[in-house]
Amino acid sequence: MKKEDEKEIEKEVKSLRHYINNEKFCKSMVEWKKLVFEAEECGEERPPVTDYIAESFLKIAEHLSHRPNFINYPFREDMIGDGVENCILYAHNFDPKKSSNPFSYFTQIIYYAFLRRIEKEKKQSFIKYKCLQMKDLDGKIINWMKGDPDVGSYSDFLQKHFSLSENDIEKLEPKKKKKNKRKKK
Repeated sequence: MKKEDEKEIEKEVKSLRHYINNEKFCKSMVEWKKLVFEAEECGEERPPVTDYIAESFLKIAEHLSHRPNFINYPFREDMIGDGVENCILYAHNFDPKKSSNPFSYFTQIIYYAFLRRIEKEKKQSFIKYKCLQMKDLDGKIINWMKGDPDVGSYSDFLQKHFSLSENDIEKLEPKKKKKNKRKKK
């Protein structure tokens, strides 16, 4: 066998192992970014991503969802959808001057979209759990609303029947973003 043939076979084997050709993906992102730049200069809307780019986003999300830390979630399809949506929303932020590896850039976007979906679903299941607890307490709520002295105040009622700790309340409240205040010199 010739060395050229061996190199071609080696390239084919590599391409089968890697489901995204990073060089081709980067070239298509550069071409699309040119279209985005031209559209912004003309004051037009941003052009949609190409089919190849969208297909790449979907492949990355699908393969990432098969990792052991994501595979067993029942809402895996929602995670994939969130990941692809975030990639489409932030594709224009990819800068080929800073990095020639769009695969890793979009993998990170999808990874964090997955984490956000998991956090949302945890909050929802916590709320569902508390609603089920509340359903069992329907009679007690009515007694509290009628002013039954055995039930006590509203806060006593919540602490006694829902056993909400500060940790539970923090889970229900949205996270507050911290603002960095720069010191003026």
